[in-house]
Amino acid sequence: MQLRAAAVSDLIAIESLLRVSDLPVAGVAEHLPNFIVAVDAQGVIACGGIEYYGNFALIRSIAVAAQARGGGLGKAIVSRLLTECLSRAVEAVALRTTTAESYFSRQGFVRIELGDVPEPLLSSGQFAGVCPASAIVMLKVIEPNMRR
Repeated sequence: MQLRAAAVSDLIAIESLLRVSDLPVAGVAEHLPNFIVAVDAQGVIACGGIEYYGNFALIRSIAVAAQARGGGLGKAIVSRLLTECLSRAVEAVALRTTTAESYFSRQGFVRIELGDVPEPLLSSGQFAGVCPASAIVMLKVIEPNMRR
């Protein structure tokens, strides 16, 4: 298994994995340079992306193929995306989820109200109708001492 930056040739596989995982595909092509994939001999088995809005970021599209779940791939992808945020001096990272609140809580995200979302993130597709209204919002503040 290899964890690497997504390539244009991965787009169809990423979108397929997201559809099977009941996640939106809108905006994936636009933000593909900021996606990470896990690949094995069969192809893409996990993915995740990030969108940048000024000093804020939005993690999106974290998906792991059913046969690859439980092996830490999702956590590895989220960790890699958060490391990217550190290198870009991001202040906070948000996400929306309908099913993975406890998973992201274990990774340091806390649930917030929609009204508390940093203003720059509100222009993202995730807040402009791509995600269902039932999706909760979670946020992780990147502490200054975490940045180097």
